[in-house]
Parts: sequence; structure tokens; C-alpha cells
Amino acid sequence: MRYMIASDIHGSALYCEQMLEAYRREGADRLLLLGDLLYHGPRNDLPEGYAPKEVIVMLNSVKNELLCVRGNCDTEVDQMVLEFPIMADYCFLELSGGEPVTVFASHGHIYHPKHLPPLKSGDILLNGHTHIPACDEITDVEGRRYRYLNPGSVSIPKAGSVHSYMTCENGTFQWKDMKGEEYMTWKTDSRF
Repeated sequence: MRYMIASDIHGSALYCEQMLEAYRREGADRLLLLGDLLYHGPRNDLPEGYAPKEVIVMLNSVKNELLCVRGNCDTEVDQMVLEFPIMADYCFLELSGGEPVTVFASHGHIYHPKHLPPLKSGDILLNGHTHIPACDEITDVEGRRYRYLNPGSVSIPKAGSVHSYMTCENGTFQWKDMKGEEYMTWKTDSRF
């Protein structure tokens, strides 16, 4: 199974279109969206190409290929216009290819490195929310070790990062800019 993982579209039709072009180019089986789909939020400037109604049409056109978790800017009103579920706070993915790995995917406003969900040592916490790509090791107070991954933001990158997404296949995560150029890789078999 090949996943493309993206977050924080924030209503940008320009970057949603680029994201969907990247999804087709990547040949992924599913597109996992980590929330904040339509609304830009009060802390963010309007992203370039802000047109939430156009984003609705684009995302609904691929509704059968999407997995999605709720972001802090996603509401029940958004769910009324989107034809795929967006209101789950998290989801679990089981990765194959080598030793099985569990991924806890959420937006990052509830569960994040400073407020961990219940995980086993070796699991992956996958978030969006910060708009900053990440691949960090986390050790909790009980000594369990996790990997924290973040694809960055499709439309409003922060901290000098680029507009980006991730792919995941056979335990290999790759961070890419919107043109598909890889800039970071991590493999689950290199755990820590």
C-alpha cells in the first residue's frame, strides 16, 4: 500500500490542485489528509488561491480515495459539504513491509509530542497542525521511544519550510515539495 500524506490545505484551491496533481503523479493508493481542509483559521493569513468552495469540489471528486482526520479548523459545517468523513480525531494505520508498525495519525492539536496518545514503544505519531515538517525521536517519561512525523503544510508552510507532503510505502517515508522533489527520508527499519 502506498500512501500520500498531506495536511493544512486551509482552503487554498491553488495548493489543493497541486496536491492532487502530486497524488496522481505519486501513484498512491490512498491520500491521508491530516486536517484543516477548508478554513484558514484566525491565526493564519489567507493562503494564496483561497477558494474553499473550489477545494470542496476538488476533494469531493476523489472522496473514495481519501482518509481524513479532523483538524482544529474543521467543523460540522464543513462535514455538511464534504462527501467523505472528516470528523474523526485520529486513525490508526498498520504498516507492512518488514516488522509491522502502528501509526497514530491525528491533526496534532489534541495529541502531539507534548501530549502523547497511548502508544507502544516503536509506534509512530503522525501529525500536521504545526505546518513544519518533522522526523523526530521522542522518549516518554517511562522510557518508551516513538517517532514523531509531520509532512508540513500544503498551503501555509512555516519556519522557512516549503509547501510539502509525504509519501509512505514499505516502511519508507519521504518528504517532498509540491513538485515531487524529495528533501528528507526516514525508514521504519532504522527506527531510532
